[in-house]
Amino acid sequence: MTGRGLRLGALVGIALVASAHVGSPDTYFEGAAGAYPVRVIVRNPGVVPGLAQITVRLLAPRAIRRVLVLPVFWDPRTAAPPPPDVAVPVSGDSTLYSAALWLMSAGAYSVRVTVEGDAGSGTTLVPVMAVATRRLALEKPLGAALLALGAFLCVGALTIVGAAVRESGLEPGAEPDRRRRLRSRIAISVGALVLALALLGGRAWWNAVDAAYRSGLYQPLHAAATVRATATGNVLRFAIDDSSWATRQRQWTPLIPDHGHLMHLFLVRDGGLDAFAHLHPLPVDSTTFESTLPPLPVGTYRLYADIVHESGFAQTLVATLDLPSSPVSPLPASGDADDAWWSGDGRREPRGVAPLADGSTMTWARADTPIVVDRAAPLRFLVRTPGGKPAALEPYMGMAAHAMITRDDGAVFVHLHPAGTISVAAQETFIVRQPGDTVRGELGKRLGAMEMGIGERGAVASGEISFPYAFPQPGHYRLWVQVRHNHRIETGVFDADVSAAR
Repeated sequence: MTGRGLRLGALVGIALVASAHVGSPDTYFEGAAGAYPVRVIVRNPGVVPGLAQITVRLLAPRAIRRVLVLPVFWDPRTAAPPPPDVAVPVSGDSTLYSAALWLMSAGAYSVRVTVEGDAGSGTTLVPVMAVATRRLALEKPLGAALLALGAFLCVGALTIVGAAVRESGLEPGAEPDRRRRLRSRIAISVGALVLALALLGGRAWWNAVDAAYRSGLYQPLHAAATVRATATGNVLRFAIDDSSWATRQRQWTPLIPDHGHLMHLFLVRDGGLDAFAHLHPLPVDSTTFESTLPPLPVGTYRLYADIVHESGFAQTLVATLDLPSSPVSPLPASGDADDAWWSGDGRREPRGVAPLADGSTMTWARADTPIVVDRAAPLRFLVRTPGGKPAALEPYMGMAAHAMITRDDGAVFVHLHPAGTISVAAQETFIVRQPGDTVRGELGKRLGAMEMGIGERGAVASGEISFPYAFPQPGHYRLWVQVRHNHRIETGVFDADVSAAR
């Protein structure tokens, strides 16, 4: 198999274990619970039912009485949620609290975080996608111990049956005769047959449950991308061609806009990562979206499409595209004003300063210590004007910035905001949902009429932005950070090498 074939094959395998993001299953959120700024991390268990690990860090010194956490499953028919759990303070860190919560059903949850302290009580909602992406294998030592215990119990049961038939009713000290011993052997044989049938039935039941669980492992909707030439340029068509989209409408609720768009589509040129686009296709019908292509170089591209359902469930669809030659002229009038793209050289200095198209610069303000897997730390960036002053950033789709991160082989792709990895639209569904929202599409209409990026920090006069995140796997990564400055969308490009945790 060629190198390109291996990369595309790996991408297909990645899609099978993707959820809201590709290869980045944990949820990172940074915001405010009332008067208390917090950073919340939810470690997805990967199995459903499963135990999610939740940490809440207080980002400002305050007198705190307790921190409560509660996972609420999306279901408009639910009358009242259960009582919350009390998060436990982490020893040695007065600002960190942790809890372990069960996610019992697959679907969209909101983790309700409540902080009680000297400023009263404050609450925030963190949307979490609970999906089963893996099957836990039985460890060999445990399997051997269970097998030995089962054999012991079976032998013990047959011994009891044989002794009961052979010796029940005998006077103390009397020896069983030949007839009793024969009946005992027959009873043991019948008991062994019954136990064997019971074990075979149990094995068949176990295999059926295991097969049902395997078939229920989360798979993102299948999608395909094509390009057609028009008089004004190439048009990209992204189609959701999964049969479940039409046949399982009760599972897949309608799409809702996230930052003003039903779909955020990202194109990453395979191999050198030297071309990138952030597009917003318009719906042609319920399954097809189209967008005018910007002038990207020829090559094979990995496509990632972020969508959010009315249930609050967010997912990333994956496809590939062989892109032919594109026009070198700017986008025609039909292009979306929020679309942005970049193409350039291959590698960048990990600690370098990224030049922006308008002469400004973007600097990654990071420490000299190596970046380690699963070590949470904000990704901070500073934007400066050509004169070295802080650049006043304007809202870009309702928020201060967007960041896209991918590993060079496509094993990881994540779309970040200053609020973290969460979908703001998913968060809004839990905030504005009412008990009567049982009619499909009604909630989506209200969300579509809301102000984009509500509750987000939009304009930033200081030119400083940050994203809460931790890299999930070791390897080489590329980061694209997008901001709006002087009514233009600027893209800063950075590289990072992530090492494995000890």
